[in-house]
Amino acid sequence: MDEEILQDFLVEAADLVEQLNEQLADLENSPTDSDLLNAVFRGFHTIKGGAGFLAITPLIEVCHRAENVFDKIRNGDVDYDASAAEVILRAFDVISDILEQLNDGEREFAENDPELLAELDALTGKAQVPVEAPSDETSPTSEPVLTLPEGVDPDGDMSDEEFEALLNQRDGASNTNGPATLTLPEGVDPDGDMSDEEFEALLNQRDGASNASSSVTLTLPEGVDPDGEMSDEEFEALLNQRDTQTSPPKVKKSVEMSSVSTPKPTSTPKPAPQPKAKKIATANKAKPAAKNSTESTVRVDTKRLDDIMNLVGELVLVRNRLLTLKGKNSNREDIANAVANLDHVTTDLQASVLKTRMQPVKKVFGRFPRVVRDLARKLGKDIILELKGEETDLDKNLVEALADPLVHLVRNSVDHGVEMPDVRVAAGKPKTGTVVLAAQQEGDHILLSITDDGKGMDPDVLRQKAVEKGMMDEQMASQLDDKSAFELILSAGFSTADQVSDISGRGVGMDVVKNMITKLNGSIDIHSVLGEGTKISIRVPLTLAILPTLMVGFNEDSYAIPLTSVQEIFDFNPEKTNKIDGQMMVRLREESIPLYFLNEWLAADKPKDNYRGDKVVIVSVGNQRAGLVVSQVNGQEEVVIKPLGVMLKSALGYAGATITGNGSIALILDLQGVVKRFQ
Repeated sequence: MDEEILQDFLVEAADLVEQLNEQLADLENSPTDSDLLNAVFRGFHTIKGGAGFLAITPLIEVCHRAENVFDKIRNGDVDYDASAAEVILRAFDVISDILEQLNDGEREFAENDPELLAELDALTGKAQVPVEAPSDETSPTSEPVLTLPEGVDPDGDMSDEEFEALLNQRDGASNTNGPATLTLPEGVDPDGDMSDEEFEALLNQRDGASNASSSVTLTLPEGVDPDGEMSDEEFEALLNQRDTQTSPPKVKKSVEMSSVSTPKPTSTPKPAPQPKAKKIATANKAKPAAKNSTESTVRVDTKRLDDIMNLVGELVLVRNRLLTLKGKNSNREDIANAVANLDHVTTDLQASVLKTRMQPVKKVFGRFPRVVRDLARKLGKDIILELKGEETDLDKNLVEALADPLVHLVRNSVDHGVEMPDVRVAAGKPKTGTVVLAAQQEGDHILLSITDDGKGMDPDVLRQKAVEKGMMDEQMASQLDDKSAFELILSAGFSTADQVSDISGRGVGMDVVKNMITKLNGSIDIHSVLGEGTKISIRVPLTLAILPTLMVGFNEDSYAIPLTSVQEIFDFNPEKTNKIDGQMMVRLREESIPLYFLNEWLAADKPKDNYRGDKVVIVSVGNQRAGLVVSQVNGQEEVVIKPLGVMLKSALGYAGATITGNGSIALILDLQGVVKRFQ
């Protein structure tokens, strides 16, 4: 495979799969929506086209059959009912799996399940000709063998002239009336690229020469620029012209390279010939791309790029102004104005650059209609999923990091939250349960929530389970308020399920969700009413690239604490502290909070006997609170996070580093690691 083209294909295919996932879920509610049916048809068709260039036979087989099914459905020959949906969704899963394997570096695939292919064929009412692997025995009527033109590097690129010769071989071998000879249109550079108009002329030659009964003339669809690029829809219309005017015999094709160093590519149906295809057939020694390479790309609106370019231009002007002021005796007012202008432009530029990393949360939400549908059917429940705030933007890294925690929370709502239909009816509720997945922006944070109208949680049951599992004694459990009782479900090994299933019950998952959200400098809040439902809210920063922090210090050394975790600050007073089981605690509004003296860790070479005058910074760490004792608090500052070097990555208690406003380096503290270090 040509790795460069493969990576382009994977990026496009990822978007198409994401769209198909949403469209197939919508289609079950609107099975006759012509726009949806056409969109799904185009999605399978486009993925098949890319797979054809890369000779990924299993992917071609499934996409081709799914495309045939939707062609029948949109023409009214087949209904998209529940049975058809099951088969199509299984086919979609196969497509997703193959693309995921490609993204992970796999380049060889097992054959498709014949039963699935047969079911897809059955939906169209006729059997399809299977795509078979190339055999060693060739037939003059069905298995043409192509030989690379003399002097062509099997691992390099072919010129248009060489590709034309290869086309002539193929069409000549498949034409029972003799070989067809194609000639490049007049004026075309044999070593350059062809325009759409020139490529159309070459197509006309080929189809005219290979059709024994008549020649074929293709006309560009109205409004298409002959020197530009065609859309998939326009190219499909051009192919339809060709197919309606020709009736070539259906044959199995394989391509065999004559070079000893070039292995046989996997067999594939005849792809629509495009100039890029010549690279596919010859380049196959490139190393597979690194895992998840498509995740490193972001599609950016050109308007955003234009805004960034304009701001960079403004930045250059301000720089020139400052350089001019530096070279002459300028008054303070001129310098102050230039610095204020610089601050304004830099702020706008920062915001614009951050927007290039932003993606709609819809990229995460898109998978949930399918998750809820499959799980509800498996459990025998009737559930509707509502999505709100899908256009809310957040950092691309957050989009990827939140995917797994949200899947677990949504599955929990479907499994533990929403009751069985008969139980709901008996309780006076509608038979159909509702799960709402919502997102909204609140200042520099994103608020995500998962709400269900199920049975809710009983805090007394949670307290009892905590005692049964040995997490605490009865006295401690009885002192927990309802909010603290709800937060017990975030503890490792805690589960209220009576039996373990393949869906839940092992007490694994919610603690992982909590740890992931904490790593993102976020927080989780749980609210539940018995008999009415549960709402789990997640609050995370808008972006991971820039972090609002509280700067603290020990003499000349500065450290940054994520501001989202800071709750309050007060002076250290030894009269308000006491030691319990060897741990120094501070009493704050009827609550005992552990104190950690950071000086003992961060400035161990300068031990202190008296901490009077130091500051106590109360922070939230997961679902607990802790007091960090620091020498001084230097105020708030937005910092740009820089990763630590390889040698420091494993150091507990550090999340990264930054350069402060005065030019010094400050380490950013990982509060969860800090607490672990002291404990």
